[in-house]
Order: sequence, then C-alpha cells, then structure tokens
Amino acid sequence: MNASSILEFNSDFESQELPALQSLGFSLQHHLPALRLLGPEAAGAAPWRLVELQRDGHGRLQSPQGLRAARALPSLIQALHAQGESLAVGDWLLARENAQGELWAEARLPPFHALSRRDPQGRRQALVHNVDLALLVMGLDHDFKLARLDRYLVLTRAAELPALLVLSKADLCSDLEAKLAQVRAHLGRQLGTAVLDVLALDGQPDSCRAALQPWLGRGQTLVLLGSSGAGKSTLSNALCEGAHQAVGAVRLDDSRGRHTTTTRSLRPCVAGACIIDTPGLRGLQLDADVATVRAAFDDVSELAQGCRFRNCSHSGEPGCAVRDQLSAGRMKSFHKLQREAERENQGPLERRQQLSQWKAMVSSSRAATKLKRG
Repeated sequence: MNASSILEFNSDFESQELPALQSLGFSLQHHLPALRLLGPEAAGAAPWRLVELQRDGHGRLQSPQGLRAARALPSLIQALHAQGESLAVGDWLLARENAQGELWAEARLPPFHALSRRDPQGRRQALVHNVDLALLVMGLDHDFKLARLDRYLVLTRAAELPALLVLSKADLCSDLEAKLAQVRAHLGRQLGTAVLDVLALDGQPDSCRAALQPWLGRGQTLVLLGSSGAGKSTLSNALCEGAHQAVGAVRLDDSRGRHTTTTRSLRPCVAGACIIDTPGLRGLQLDADVATVRAAFDDVSELAQGCRFRNCSHSGEPGCAVRDQLSAGRMKSFHKLQREAERENQGPLERRQQLSQWKAMVSSSRAATKLKRG
C-alpha cells in the first residue's frame, strides 16, 4: 500500500466510521493517532471494542455493525505477555475475518487508562481499559466500610482515573445524613474535587439516571467497582437497556453478595455512555507504589507541609500537623496502605531481612512475657 492509498484509507475511515466508533468510546486524542501509525497494517482490519472476555480466551467484540464472537491471535497474546500486559474489557482491537468467517483480533490500540491489581502471586492483573470515570459503589448497609473506600481510591489514583463515590441502597438507610456526614469527615479535603465526588442513590431507575446524568454523555465509558452485594448490577440495570444482569440477595448478617456478576462486560447506557460492570473484588491487592499511595492521600501530603519534622511519619512525633486534622480511620488507612506498598516493592533480600526482624521482635516479646510471668 503506497502513501496515497494509506491517506485514502484514513480519510474514508474518519468520514464514515469515526462518528459511530466515538459513540462506543473511541478516543480521537488517544486511539486515532495510534491507528494512523499502523498504516498498512490496518488495511483490511476494522476497529472493534472488547466488551466481554471469558477465562478461556473467547470474547465478544462490538462495532457499529453489531456484536460478534471473536478470539485473539496467539501472537497478540504472546506479544502482550512479553510486555507484562494482557487484554481487558474496554480494549480497542483491530480484527478481521478469516476464510472460515471467524473473527480474529490481531492488534491492540494502546489504552489511555489501565486499571489493574495484583493477584495472590504478585502478578499484575488487568481489570479494565479505556475508561473515563470509576463509579465506586458502596452500600449503605453492612457493606459501608470507609477503609475499603480508601483502598479503591488508591486503585483509581494509580490509573489516574477520576472517581465518583456512589452510596447505594439509600432508600434502605435510616440514618442517611449521618452516613453522609461520616463520609465527608473521613475524606474531608478530597471531596468536591475533580478526583472525587459523592452521590447517594436509591434503587429506582429513573432517579438513578437523573442523578448520574452529568456523567453519562455519549462516548463516555464508566466502570462500576465495589464488593459483592454493593448494588453494582442493580445500578447497571437501572442505567442500561436490553438484557439485564442477574442480581442476587445478600446475607443478612454482613450484606455480602454471591458474585452474581462473574465476568466483566461492557453495555450501552440509555443516556449514551458505556458501562462496564465487574465482579465484586473481595480481595483487592493494590498495584501501586508508595508514591502512588501518598498521591491518593493528598490531604495528608498537603497538611504534612506544616509538620515540625520533614520526615514526620504522622504516627507519634511532636509537632505533627496531620494527625489531629484527619480522622483516626483515615490515618489508619494511610499507614496500612503505605506499609503494604512498601512490602510489595521490596526485593527478595529486603523481604528476608524484614522477616528476620519480625521473628526477632516476636522472640524478644515472648521472652519478656515469660520473664515477667516468672
């Protein structure tokens, strides 16, 4: 393909297909330049959005022409694996049919947002790609835990992703104003910024759509994050048209759900946005370093400028300007997540040294206790 034919291909694509692709979340700023760079490689392949991905590698792709079952070429999977990456719902892929009429994805356009966590073995696990806003769903029942909220905020900050806290089941909460005051006191300086806002919703579709209308514009992609039973699928059903996600009851003692959503999937919203629903994340091991954790707690960093000591840990030092200004729960989350990030970024030698120190401390404590008891 010569230069003139490449130009003709791009011109046809941008005039005929681009507006329809934009409604599915295609980004002019991020994806179009990447597509242009592919040039001849893109000839004969069309952009599709990955809207569902199964564990066996099968998935479904969406384009203006419709929804198709598809698979990724092994060469694409291997190339991503070599870079420490993997496909995720929300990806934009270049795919084409083979002689048998099967659709195969052969290339991926680089995502502009990548939300990920660590699995139990410490490997990076992609959650979703190419999203504009995270809806952090937390139920106003036993699911209401501000320490978990802090963890989700570090997750979204690591991806440089704005977040909206959605407090679900407001119609079942007898002390809504008290809960809202608790959230405001905990998050304090972060509320009302471009990073975080808070919204309380009941389960009624019309009121949910009206409350979230400013964030549901055409071409926007939102991801629902929260624990099982928080109300993510109920909210997704309220915002989206077509087949509904299954929803289940929660346990009465702790409001835990049963993972009624088992795969991540992208659905069109009535108002024009795209919604990615996710299974509940019961174990959320962060993919973040210490600097990211501190950035997520920017209220701590701001107040720390007034501390007497430059290396103040905000634990028990005199002249600390942070400890008395933030809630005890907020400070506890900060120290816990910072320690977790430090452990995750340690090398094998550092981990062995820390383990030896812990063992020595435990042994010393036991010896002291035994001596005290005689």
